[in-house]
Amino acid sequence: MRISLEMSMYPLDADYKPPIKAFIRNLRQYDQLEIVTNQMSTQLRGEFDDVMSAVNACMQRSMADNARVVFVTKCLNADLEISQLPDID
Repeated sequence: MRISLEMSMYPLDADYKPPIKAFIRNLRQYDQLEIVTNQMSTQLRGEFDDVMSAVNACMQRSMADNARVVFVTKCLNADLEISQLPDID
């Protein structure tokens, strides 16, 4: 089953950008996923097991350094086209 997942990471630190950039770089190592990042969130698309395994591994890596971080995730059991803007007309 293919899924689409959107997530945002909120490090609870004044210097929040480096952990976010590191998290996104770690996700990009998974070639089997389609990943689109913008200013608000990162969207992933792929097979359920591939997406969830990558997200779990990258979240665990981000949390392992004892820094406090919040992840907000939405997951949909549909293969959405994430690289194009939706047609809302």
